[in-house]
Amino acid sequence: MTGPEWAALDRRTVAVTALLVAGGCAGAAVLAIYWITRVTSFGTALLWVLSAAVLVVAVSCVIDHVRWRRTRYRITPERVELHTGVFISRRRSLHRDRVRTVDVTADPLLRVFGLVQVLIGTGEQSGSEGSVRLRPVTRQVAEELRRTLLDRATDITADGSLARLDPAWIRYAPLSFLTPVLGGGAFGVVLNVADWFGMQDGVIGWAIALFRGVPIVTTVVVLAAVALVIGVIGSLGLFVEMWWSYRLDREPGGTLRVRRGLLTTRSISLEERRLRGVEIVEPLGARLAGAARVDAVATGMVAPSEKDKTDHRTLLPAAPRAVADRVAASVLREPDGPPTSIRLTAHPATARSRRVRWAVGTAAVPVAVLALLGLLLTEVLLHVAWIAALVLVPAAVLLALDAYRGLGHGLTPEYLVTRSGTTRRATVALQRSGIIGWTAKQSIFQRNAGLLTISATTAAGAGAYSILDVGVSDGLLVAERAVPDLLTPFLQVTRPHVAEGTPVSR
Repeated sequence: MTGPEWAALDRRTVAVTALLVAGGCAGAAVLAIYWITRVTSFGTALLWVLSAAVLVVAVSCVIDHVRWRRTRYRITPERVELHTGVFISRRRSLHRDRVRTVDVTADPLLRVFGLVQVLIGTGEQSGSEGSVRLRPVTRQVAEELRRTLLDRATDITADGSLARLDPAWIRYAPLSFLTPVLGGGAFGVVLNVADWFGMQDGVIGWAIALFRGVPIVTTVVVLAAVALVIGVIGSLGLFVEMWWSYRLDREPGGTLRVRRGLLTTRSISLEERRLRGVEIVEPLGARLAGAARVDAVATGMVAPSEKDKTDHRTLLPAAPRAVADRVAASVLREPDGPPTSIRLTAHPATARSRRVRWAVGTAAVPVAVLALLGLLLTEVLLHVAWIAALVLVPAAVLLALDAYRGLGHGLTPEYLVTRSGTTRRATVALQRSGIIGWTAKQSIFQRNAGLLTISATTAAGAGAYSILDVGVSDGLLVAERAVPDLLTPFLQVTRPHVAEGTPVSR
């Protein structure tokens, strides 16, 4: 694969396209036949639909055959080149030294033919210009491409498997906020499908008749329970689809490789030399169950597309916190444990008061709206308002106190560690050598409380990681200690406050 010869995609791409388009036509045919039979016979409708489907499949196959004939790629010692296009020729060339990812995926249809899709990326966020997509090629070709483009540091030994899927981890899937979303979305799907066939009014009428005479509270509870059950089933199925056969390996050449997926398999590679740290993420539900996931903080990570169900940064799905710590330590090659587990410095009590005030104020808004509508419209809303106040205000205060307990920061000889969040608590260990600048922000409310937010800017991960609501002197001091001499000129002229959004770059 390293020679100058041009290579073609697998010629079975036409068969894959034919089956893919035929499947789409089959789904659309049911709805089309239903509507056409309203004005003509079933036989005539079937003939029209089949003729249209055959024409669509044939045209798609011709276009894909032309694409296959006009698509060529090659790997030279310096570049990755792709020439393609059906009506307009397009040429793309990536410098091999800038290649950061070689991701291999295979949907169920490709797997039937033993084929995969390869996405070669530079990590640039400029759309498709920074990547080369090869669909389809054989799995053997994909593996050879991945080894050729990523195995650069052969002096780094492999540790083998760092983590494998434990089926017991599936118990954390329903604890996500996605569960109620899936449950509620199921009702919307049913109504949409019914609307396609002109049956939406009938479905709504059937539901109303089903609960006729049932108290409204009971109806709401039953519907919520049904949505919850659907959401739980959906979240379990989604977890199995995404993480089936999951394994995290360290391979020769210093590459971390994540493989996962049931119907659609994925293989995501990350060069260790691009790793700048890790992030331990604890969504509220998972945290209450003692679980966390591990994300990579690395340069050149490809932004997830809308089709992706999870971020490419994820190295470990929700698992027991002890497992997450072990995997984080292994990824960072820290035998004494991950830096994310160190004892962190607490933030001033004024940060707690600030969160409580904001939480109570936020909870008071819907209560005030309901009370106002109750005064203007009906007394029932007044009762809803005080019930909402009894529920929302204590919940908001508890979340605010939990958010304050989650605040913290610390330093190790190699890492800056910061933690924040409540519904999504994140603990980030960022290499101090990867910090390229600082941004200090201080609102008028923070100024009155003697607080500021200071962010470490970096070329990796999210681009910046913040120490929220830290004391002014403590925040500037930890920044100076994390990267000596970067802030020294500014500390010598520090005033009682920091201007809004003041950046300090390296």
